[in-house]
Amino acid sequence: MEAVLVHLRGAIERGDYAIGDKLPSEAELCRTLEISRPVLREALRALQTMGLTVSKTGKGTFVVANAVEDPTFGDYAASDLLEVRRHVEIPVAGYAALRRTPENLDHLAHLLDRMERETDTTAWVAMDTLFHLTVAEAAQNPVFRRVIEEIRDALARQSAFLNELGGRREQSNREHRAIVEALIDGSEPDAVEAMSHHLDRVETTLTDIVRPARTNTPTEGGPEA
Repeated sequence: MEAVLVHLRGAIERGDYAIGDKLPSEAELCRTLEISRPVLREALRALQTMGLTVSKTGKGTFVVANAVEDPTFGDYAASDLLEVRRHVEIPVAGYAALRRTPENLDHLAHLLDRMERETDTTAWVAMDTLFHLTVAEAAQNPVFRRVIEEIRDALARQSAFLNELGGRREQSNREHRAIVEALIDGSEPDAVEAMSHHLDRVETTLTDIVRPARTNTPTEGGPEA
């Protein structure tokens, strides 16, 4: 899917498909690129998330931009989402380290164990959002939980995007483990640092996807192997 996405994105950025153009049909793209329809549809969803295309029911997929500016996850732009997460989740982690209950720690430990064993991306993404919601619950402030609940769908979309295109899952598991260890220790500074590092890595991976080095631009003739 990544190779297909790189190929289609490159074609749009080079102007092979100009703004306003309709992409070839799914059937035609599948034949040309020699890929399955599910793989193509994942790539097309990623293009839409990046803001390069829009899909119109019954009409097809159309190019609306030739450069990625700010991906959108559900109702929220990536930059807005990250800004709010930094202002909410970092202090939440600190509060959680001071206020967590044995039940909170037990829930987080079991959830993390399941995440580290999970191989299905969809299931892992669901647990990823639940992890952040559970940390908010451990802060013992229902307003924090409500804020995370509000952005939960966007978090899930972002998580899926980063895992499909950035291979974030194993790294994210390690970062989550560091957060849980800080909560177990009851260390506010360590919890704040662990959550800050986690969000830094999210931002770095997102930036790498959105603005890749130009050496990654695919060649003509099809997606890279």
